[in-house]
This record gives sequence, C-alpha cells and structure tokens, in this order.
Amino acid sequence: MPLIRLTDWLTKILMIFGAVWAFVLCFFILADIIFRALNIPISGTKEIVANSVVMIVFMQVGFAVRSQSMLRADFLVVMMPNVIQKLLLVFALLLGAAFFLLLLKAGIKPALRSFANGEFDGEGALRVPVWPTRFAILLGGGMAGLNYLLLSLVEIFDLRVERMDL
Repeated sequence: MPLIRLTDWLTKILMIFGAVWAFVLCFFILADIIFRALNIPISGTKEIVANSVVMIVFMQVGFAVRSQSMLRADFLVVMMPNVIQKLLLVFALLLGAAFFLLLLKAGIKPALRSFANGEFDGEGALRVPVWPTRFAILLGGGMAGLNYLLLSLVEIFDLRVERMDL
C-alpha cells in the first residue's frame, strides 16, 4: 500500500531526527556539566533540554506505534476468545488514533499562535523558541494518530502488512 509506505518513510525520518537530536543533546549536556565544574555554566541549558525532550518523544512516538512497540498490558486479553481479542485490539487502536488526532487538532492553534507571536521559553541571556516544540508535537502526534488508524484498518480488513523495523 503506497500510503503505508509513505507513512513508514515519514515515521522513520522523524525517528532518525529524534535519535540524532538526542545524541547531540547528550554532548550539549556533557558540555554544560564540564563548564559548570569550571564555574562557567551554559545559559539556557534547562530550557533547551526541557523543549528537546518533548520534541524527541514526539518525533519517535509514530515509530513506536507503527513498529507495534508501544507498551501493552494484555495479560487479561490473552485469556479471552480470539474474536474478543481482535475487537479489543481494534478498539484500542481506534482509541489511540482518536487520542493523537485530537491532540493534533487541539495543538494547531497554539502552535500557530506561538509561531506568530514569537513565543520563547527562558529569561536572560538565552531565550529558546517554543514553536519548534509545538510543531514537533503536531507532527509526531499526527503521525502516531495516522499510524494507529492505519493499524486499525489493517486489523479490521485482515490486510497483509509487514511489521516496520529499522
């Protein structure tokens, strides 16, 4: 299915960006620790890390959904008949889609407002723009919602789709 291939590609790209940013952030935090030991702290570290963690999570959530590696507690479900298991799975997938798509819908205005108003986090020497984080939430939440929706359609119609791996 071309739509699944496209979403898989976008999901992988977002996951890679999130992983690369997490890697870069480790060195930034390390530099801050070293400079703090020398009594020369890097301004804005708290704000950069706080916004980055949110961005990293939302850039990778679509991959977690599509690769079916989201946390699942199915110890009761596995004891039920197969038909009930499938119904519960589809219901859970649709709930996940609804959650992330509603998050997308609710976040559009704040993200646009943040961009238009030049919203920043932090005071003093370094102020970190908030709008990239808000747009990462939109993009990641949208991809997660779309992936949940696609997985629910795969289950409903018993489609053959490969599990996404790296």
